[in-house]
Amino acid sequence: MRHICLLLFTIASVFVHAQDCPTLPWTTTPSPKHEVRAVWLTVVQGLDWPLPGRNQEQQKQDLIHTLDQLQQAGINTVLVQARVRATTIYPSQLEPWEGGFSGKPGVAPNYDPLQLCVDECHRRGMECHAWVVTIPIGKWNKIGAQQMRKKQPKLVKRIGDDTFMDPENPLTATYLANICREIVHNYDVDGIHLDYIRYPEQWKIKVTRAKGRENITRIARAIHDAVKAEKPWVKMSCSPIGKHDDLTRYRAGGWNARTAVCQDAQEWLRTGLMDQLYPMMYFQGDNFYPFAIDWQERSYGRTVVSGLGIYFLDPHEGRNWMLGQVERQLNVVRQIGLGHCYFRSKFFTDDVKGIYQLGCRFDATPALVPPMTWEGRPAPTAPKELLLKGNMLSWSGAEDRSGAPYLLYNVYASRDYPVDINRAENLMATRIRATQIAVETEGVNYAVTAMDRYGQESPSVQLLLNAGPEYHAPVIARTDGRSIALPNDNSVLDAEFVIVETVLGQPVAILPYAPTINVASLPDGVYQLRSLGRKGRNHRIGFFTKKSAQ
Repeated sequence: MRHICLLLFTIASVFVHAQDCPTLPWTTTPSPKHEVRAVWLTVVQGLDWPLPGRNQEQQKQDLIHTLDQLQQAGINTVLVQARVRATTIYPSQLEPWEGGFSGKPGVAPNYDPLQLCVDECHRRGMECHAWVVTIPIGKWNKIGAQQMRKKQPKLVKRIGDDTFMDPENPLTATYLANICREIVHNYDVDGIHLDYIRYPEQWKIKVTRAKGRENITRIARAIHDAVKAEKPWVKMSCSPIGKHDDLTRYRAGGWNARTAVCQDAQEWLRTGLMDQLYPMMYFQGDNFYPFAIDWQERSYGRTVVSGLGIYFLDPHEGRNWMLGQVERQLNVVRQIGLGHCYFRSKFFTDDVKGIYQLGCRFDATPALVPPMTWEGRPAPTAPKELLLKGNMLSWSGAEDRSGAPYLLYNVYASRDYPVDINRAENLMATRIRATQIAVETEGVNYAVTAMDRYGQESPSVQLLLNAGPEYHAPVIARTDGRSIALPNDNSVLDAEFVIVETVLGQPVAILPYAPTINVASLPDGVYQLRSLGRKGRNHRIGFFTKKSAQ
């Protein structure tokens, strides 16, 4: 199926040009359909973007090239630094311009960098989250700190040459909430990502740790409330210290989120102040794996994304990690159900020690961002019509029931029919706003689902174009509603077992293959059958309707 998807991806500009990624062996860890795969795109000092010495047209092209690379490597979430050090990469009514774009602090470039990033991410089917640095506001004499000292002198604390917002002043929460409200009101971002929402390590905390956590949580709550009042589908996330606290068997070494810097991130997940966490797990061995499990066990049904310190692959960064160490971390966090986020973008796209090639291999199958089911919104209805004219696949009729302004669509392709939308490898195009797309018409079938801004997906509408050798006419249950006759020639299927699934692909029973199988214990409904062979291969046999005798 992989080579079919690669062919299809080249048809339209929204597809991933996956053939540009190096051909490498597949990871042994199964790739899930839902998983956050992210990068931090750093603006401060032009570390990732905009690169020093590039004019504004070159800056735009650099971003487009970077996003192309990220798309090719399966990235589905970009965290772009929108508030840098009390400076912004968009026209703000509250703070001055970050100087890297125009070449002069406080002076606007001839384009809106945040709008460009949002538009280009969405064009590639990726989410764009505005990364907001909260407490640090830069050196004392830099423009961000200077402006803050003039406008909000009571919110500013100086420690050495560095300047910070005061987490103990209640007005800090209000100010930062207004910054985030401004971004969400003016831009179609998919998330607000809070960085450094904690006490600075330089700060001598004189209040109790319980009071300190209350002070930081007040900021998180104010921002959450401001963002959700504007657009409740915008994801709230933050990047806590990579170890939440000491574990029973493993110490955090004096540097942790909850006790050292009063960052009660797991509690924010539990109470709903955060939809996602991106803990900065820039460690190895026993400093990584037990704490990764701790984050997963206390995720409360929400999304945790392991921040990976790939910058340590660069020997100039002081650690000189080996690529295999990152590969092991990727496999483990996937096995326990965490996403992954690379710090930072340029180390990834520069392929330091082969990390980009590893990313292409590891995320070769597309993935959707996990849905925000905890918001309790109804999923959209399925599209009602799926048509093919020439090579244009089009659909219509889906209805958004979440209250968000527009729907997104996911397109699936497979030789099998119906197309199994639960298999990640069948994903062909994701998060597209258009209701048509150019496709290949030979040898494959299609399915389309609607998806709301909360990531909730509708049932699919299906189009059979190519039955192929693996397609069989539907099998109909006998009138007594107790058994089904299967094809007599089992040599073609090489089947040892038969899997009974719902029409959405959820297995409900596995039975030995026989000329007839007993389905009396199943509830009435429509089911599909798959054969399972000796080598793990499976084929769709068809459908049956279970209806008990009245």
